[in-house]
Amino acid sequence: MTKNNVLKGVFLVALGATSYGMLATFVKIAYGDGYTTAEVTTSQFIYGIIGILILNLIQKVKNKNKTPKASKKNIFQLMLAGTSLGMTSIFYYLAVKYIPVSIGIVLLMQTVWIGVLLEWFLDKKAPSFQKIISVLIVLIGTALAINIFKIDFNDSNNNWPLGILFGLLAAASFTTTMFTANRVATAISPTQRSLYMILGGAVIVFTFAIFTQVTPFNFEIFAKWGIIMALFGTIIPPMLLNAGFPLTGIGLGSIVSALELPVSVMMAYTLLNEKVDPLQWFGIALIILAIIIMNVNLKKKAETPGH
Repeated sequence: MTKNNVLKGVFLVALGATSYGMLATFVKIAYGDGYTTAEVTTSQFIYGIIGILILNLIQKVKNKNKTPKASKKNIFQLMLAGTSLGMTSIFYYLAVKYIPVSIGIVLLMQTVWIGVLLEWFLDKKAPSFQKIISVLIVLIGTALAINIFKIDFNDSNNNWPLGILFGLLAAASFTTTMFTANRVATAISPTQRSLYMILGGAVIVFTFAIFTQVTPFNFEIFAKWGIIMALFGTIIPPMLLNAGFPLTGIGLGSIVSALELPVSVMMAYTLLNEKVDPLQWFGIALIILAIIIMNVNLKKKAETPGH
């Protein structure tokens, strides 16, 4: 792997993570315009499906139909895996409806320790000392980043219990998405995998919309926010991350993708005027530090001092 390829991978992953980081702020602004969670998620997934279909068509023409096709089993597995993608969007957008965006993204980052628990449960392999230290740092960083001792549960502008619950549910479903994305139907192209996972997510999103949309659906969302949501949440990030991670490797890629956290907080601070005090920034820095510690291969460095 050449240095240029690694740098290219870092750039792609950084751009993908930055796109994701911007998303919650746009959702919050859409809420301010009067749109519902059902309208936001539905428009995002419909445009997302159209965008990924176009990308699949381009790939098909470019490769002259030589791309391996997904089997019925692959399609079923990917759509099933994609249901967690739909749940992540719903839970995360509900979270930022009830609490500040800067807190919502911190809760989503709890994928770090939830992932360790899931890995322990699925692979029957106890976490290493390195991972345990990382988890402890994440928990301390989270307590500081959400300003846990200053939360006013009687605050009329926020519904903290609901927001925290939805934030943690978003983290749990996002962890499931990451695990299944790396293990299901890996032999077919990333664009095909993205398409079937988004279709699976769309089933959840459309079902949610049918049962929760009590007012007439405001189709203006498609012209105003739908394309932006799809680009920054469904189309650009998966493309860039899928292209970047093979060049950086999982460890370096995970560290670079942690950019999503400060970008999201900065967007909320700049565009939504959310207050973020120095102690919260310190907590955010601790979470990023934990992600770095978890993904640095200490053993490899110790074994190969000359490299």
